[in-house]
Amino acid sequence: MSVPWSAIGVRIDSVGRAGGTEHAPAALHEHDLLVRLGAEDRGELAVRIRGEERDPASGVIGLADTLATTAAVRAAVRDIVADGRRPLVLGGCCALVPGALAGLRDGAGALGVAYVDGHVDVYDGTTSPTGEGADMPMSVAFGRGPDAWVAAAGGASVAPADVVVLGARDPEEAADIADLRAGTLAALEVLGPAELRAEGLPAAGARAARRLGADGRPFWIHLDVDVLDERAMPATDYLMPHGLEFNELAQLLAPLGSSPALAGLSLGCLNPEKDPDGSYTERTCALLAGALAAR
Repeated sequence: MSVPWSAIGVRIDSVGRAGGTEHAPAALHEHDLLVRLGAEDRGELAVRIRGEERDPASGVIGLADTLATTAAVRAAVRDIVADGRRPLVLGGCCALVPGALAGLRDGAGALGVAYVDGHVDVYDGTTSPTGEGADMPMSVAFGRGPDAWVAAAGGASVAPADVVVLGARDPEEAADIADLRAGTLAALEVLGPAELRAEGLPAAGARAARRLGADGRPFWIHLDVDVLDERAMPATDYLMPHGLEFNELAQLLAPLGSSPALAGLSLGCLNPEKDPDGSYTERTCALLAGALAAR
């Protein structure tokens, strides 16, 4: 029997001001995502990120609100897991990820992560070009820093060897983190669109699901819509060429979404302000419904 979904909305945008990805949870509701998945609605968390200055100690914009968001998401995900359900965390931006992974760790123990994203997201407060929390969620999840954010998450949530990044393709980020990936993060598998196509999208997704769910270990999917090509998904703030098409992403997600080890999913970086007719929100909902209904 399929484990039911429980959804929470996380209306945050780590640029530190109102608007943008904050509107995504409401837009996803309007397009009946929860109805399509038969998901319980646990409402929106009372969180926002405000303040456009970098904290001098951590380098993070809106640090206090970012830490509060992590604590709230962590508790909500932990409670859903404790109730025997699967969390569906609707962002918002990717700064929600540390709380989501910490909540699954708290509730279920060791975990894996399928990080479906145009970026690897392992900057920290010093190396991030912007100071936005969305630059660094996996750095926090790995316990690398910023220290205050790692502490709010209760320490590391996952090891690099237990994460597969699918779809990353930012050349500037790749250059910035090359030494890190050759050293501390050498065990982290990163597959760009070219590698995914060479292996075959369904095969790559199936291999990731087998690896991450080995021995019954639960795994989490994080989906950032910037994994899609900028022409396929213009309703996001980090537009890049050479990404996946919607049909390719559907092929990649299908075996992950149908895995019995799938324990939860988060969605980030959909910006409804760039989707005036709602067509890209609708395509995103159809994508998720197709991937998760298969289970």
